[in-house]
Amino acid sequence: MPWLRFIPETTNIDFVGWRYYAFAVDGLLVLISIISIAVQGFNLGIDFTGGASVEAKAPYSVDIGALRSHIGGGGLGEVRIQTVSGGQCDRPADSCVLVRAQPKGNMTGEAAIQTIVRQLGPKFTIRSHVFVGPKVSQELFRDGVLATVLAVVFISIYVAIRFEWQYGIGALVATGHDVFVTAGLFSVLQLDFTLNTVAALLLLAGYSINDTVIVFDRIRENRRKYKRMALPDLINLSTNQIATRTTLVSAATAMSMLPLLFFGGPVLFNFSAAILFGILVGTFSSTYVAAALLLYLPAPAGSIEERTDGKATA
Repeated sequence: MPWLRFIPETTNIDFVGWRYYAFAVDGLLVLISIISIAVQGFNLGIDFTGGASVEAKAPYSVDIGALRSHIGGGGLGEVRIQTVSGGQCDRPADSCVLVRAQPKGNMTGEAAIQTIVRQLGPKFTIRSHVFVGPKVSQELFRDGVLATVLAVVFISIYVAIRFEWQYGIGALVATGHDVFVTAGLFSVLQLDFTLNTVAALLLLAGYSINDTVIVFDRIRENRRKYKRMALPDLINLSTNQIATRTTLVSAATAMSMLPLLFFGGPVLFNFSAAILFGILVGTFSSTYVAAALLLYLPAPAGSIEERTDGKATA
């Protein structure tokens, strides 16, 4: 229905003309991320620092807020509590909890587990317990970083094969940029950096490359259609043609994350925050990092810039 179209179907924005202002904003974000990561690093969670984990079941629905205020101290550092669902844990609902804590000082893993069990009290039945040592946690962090880097690299290789090498470089810089700046957000705000965060960064890499490929595909399509058009005009035309579609998709994806952000609890808060911030940064980088970078690389095959006779080829 026409009256529901609050966003025009086509836009006429000079994206290329505004690129220097965008570069300034983007450069500031990257600089802040670099400084924050170098100075204060990440607030690594139990997954990457080691700690004790205890899963227990109560004969009643557990009030997580009350339990959080009760468990802590006694040599325990950071304590994280979440409900567990499925099987007997749904009878009654929210009757199972997973408690993870990082021991302080010289406390051993076994002592940390015993402290958690004692603070839970006799009403809880212990279902399982485990202690993640520092060596294992360091391996998890290293593997998580390696997985993220490899994902970005192989995505870029695919784009280079699917399109041309110039597009592959644009995809590498844009996707790596999105993941790095989002990771920088966790460093700046000192949010918990856990395995959930790594999962969010990997998901963000896939989402970011989707927008980038759509822009590249439209540029390539228009390059065949408008053989005499200069590359800056071609980028502007292609980006304006998909601007509405990209905005609507990004808004719909962001709206799906809002319930997780506000009602998903502390476990899903960081995950949804990373995705929301990544959507904003990824939409921005598809135009002002991936597409704009083509202006500073050798012209793709078939572009007017590489011809010396000024005539379009058939």
